[in-house]
Amino acid sequence: MATTGLPGIDFPGVGVGLLILRDGKILLCRRLKAPEIGFWNIPGGKLDFMERAAEAARRETQEETGLVIGEVRFLGVDERVFENDQHHWISLLYATEDFTGEARIMEPEKHSGLEWFALDALPDQLSEFAKTAIRLL
Repeated sequence: MATTGLPGIDFPGVGVGLLILRDGKILLCRRLKAPEIGFWNIPGGKLDFMERAAEAARRETQEETGLVIGEVRFLGVDERVFENDQHHWISLLYATEDFTGEARIMEPEKHSGLEWFALDALPDQLSEFAKTAIRLL
C-alpha cells in the first residue's frame, strides 16, 4: 500500500544534510520555509525513493547552492519533531570538503541567504540539524 501525503507533515520524512567545510568555515543557507523559518541550516532536503542518501546529499546541495560535490563522509542521524511547525524529520547527515564551484542561491523561494560562517562565529538562529552536524563533526 502506497503512502500518500507530504513527507515530514503527514508522515515522518527522511532527509539528508551536508556540512560543507572550506578554510575553517561552513556554508549555511537561511530558510524561508517551515520548519525553522529564518534559521540558518546546512544544505539538504528530502531523500527520493530509490535514491542513495549520499547521492541525495550531493544532488540537494547542487540544486540549492550550485556547488558540485565530490566525496562525502557520513556523520550520523538526527531526528527532530518540530511541534510548532507540525513537522517530523529524520535526517542522515554528511560532511565534505570536496567540492567545486562558487556557492550561490539557486532556489530563492527556499533561501534568503547563503553565507560561509567560522565555527566560532555561528549565527544565533542556527537550525537543530546544523547544530547536530557540527557536534558530530
